[in-house]
Amino acid sequence: MTADTSFSPAAERPSFLALFTPKLITILSEGYGLQALRADIMAGLTVAIVALPLSMAIAIASGTTPERGLYTAIVGGFLVSALGGSRFQIGGPAGAFIVLVAAAVDRHGIDGLVLATAIAGLLLMTAGFLRLGTYIKFIPYPVTVGFTAGIAVIIFASQIRDLFGLTLAGKEPGEIVPKLAALAQASGTINPVAVALAGVSIGLIVGLRRWRPHWPGMLIAVALTALATAAFSLPVETIGTRFGGIPSALPAPHLPVLSLAKIQAVLPDALAFALLGAIESLLSAVVADGMTGRRHRSNCELVAQGAANIGSAVFGGICVTGTIARTATNVRAGARGPVAGMAHAVFLLLFILVAAPLASYIPLAALGGVLAVVAWNMAEKHEFVALLRSSRGDAAVLLATFGLTVLRDLTEGIVVGCAIGTVVVLHRLSQTAAIQSGTPMVAADQADTSKPRTPYDAADVVDSDVVVYRLTGAFFFGTASMVTAVLDRIGDRHKAFVLDFASVPFVDSTAANVIFSLARSTARDKVRLFLTGTSPAVRHSLTAAGVTPPLGLYRETIDEALREARSTV
Repeated sequence: MTADTSFSPAAERPSFLALFTPKLITILSEGYGLQALRADIMAGLTVAIVALPLSMAIAIASGTTPERGLYTAIVGGFLVSALGGSRFQIGGPAGAFIVLVAAAVDRHGIDGLVLATAIAGLLLMTAGFLRLGTYIKFIPYPVTVGFTAGIAVIIFASQIRDLFGLTLAGKEPGEIVPKLAALAQASGTINPVAVALAGVSIGLIVGLRRWRPHWPGMLIAVALTALATAAFSLPVETIGTRFGGIPSALPAPHLPVLSLAKIQAVLPDALAFALLGAIESLLSAVVADGMTGRRHRSNCELVAQGAANIGSAVFGGICVTGTIARTATNVRAGARGPVAGMAHAVFLLLFILVAAPLASYIPLAALGGVLAVVAWNMAEKHEFVALLRSSRGDAAVLLATFGLTVLRDLTEGIVVGCAIGTVVVLHRLSQTAAIQSGTPMVAADQADTSKPRTPYDAADVVDSDVVVYRLTGAFFFGTASMVTAVLDRIGDRHKAFVLDFASVPFVDSTAANVIFSLARSTARDKVRLFLTGTSPAVRHSLTAAGVTPPLGLYRETIDEALREARSTV
């Protein structure tokens, strides 16, 4: 993929220190007043209210105890915000890790999980210092949607036992097919009280989200069901009956006994934690960027995620990553910077110190309802259906990733999905090259006299209101990171932005999603985005991703777009 632009910002090579300076330092150096502090504290409190039930529910679903989820949110969340490259990132335990963490606990026990988490932290820090963060963000879009939907299915399946209050004859299997078979055999042990509490929990969360969206629906649902359980001595499992409650303080820092054999045993799990943690955290940071118009530093973010995982492991926590829903809540709550994330961790610590005994009354059916809603929200249903309709290639990548994630293993799903995605792209490139012989994949050098040339117009370059950017060659997930870095730098500096696709024979779903993100960003900044020279196939890919008027205005040529842009500037 090459890019020819009539606007070429001077190449900047920031220093190592500039790349890895935490956003917290940047914001403090810019000036941080009392008003910003108040806004961050209130945002932190709001996020803590959301994170409190979620952290415990995710830890329980992962095969550990509820306090480990709180330790993760407190220690890991504080370090992610204090050291990270995003202003708004909220770190903590994430639903996406439930599958991996539960499998690690089953294979290696809690000590093995803690060791794998620490090793994953080292791997993430290494990836950040090697500046690999830019590329991790651009795993093929169908792969991201596929494994996210697969994880959502597995999370819901893991909560069926608590949602219905089932009593199993033995240990609940980890694999989904044996799990469903065991749950079906236990269907005669349904607890109507547990079903009612789960239904009330889900109903409250969904209802409050619709009619009172600013209220903390999850915390209200958990608190009310816990109150009812304690007041009426309801016959359901609670945190107290299964786990004995949660401690009222952080544990002393420690690490499990190290040995070469143990490190070798948990290394595959650590690699899986690091891969998923990198993907999830950078996706979350991108979401925050899209909501705020700011830009995170991906490699600094990976280093912070690595430090957070090491810190979480030292205090007995589980895997830490950036959490999309809590980060979005942080932005909507009016956060100004990383202090909000640090405050959220402090509020959770205060809960442990002051109100831990109250957690004993929380019914597991209510926490199951919380995670059922989480699974439904993270399934990305609209994106799933859109990719199925987009093309057979995208559908194949999506279904392969989804199926392998659900039936086999998350890491296997990601690896196979990426491999199939690469094959699909190569196949499309070969077809495009054959059909559009006039648009080669890589343009060769040509003599100046080889074809008619239009006169050079310097006005197009120095125009302060309109910028033209010409893409050349195939635009797919392997080139998206390079192009998006340039588009981010120039897309919001003008009143109109012309993006020319005349020399682009092919756009895949990942690249189309990049243009969709650009279109939303320019619309927010009141910059008109024109897309010119799109072939029918390219336009189909872009519109399928949501790049439709008024977000993106399609015109035949650059000249046509420039005339319209300048007439309305």
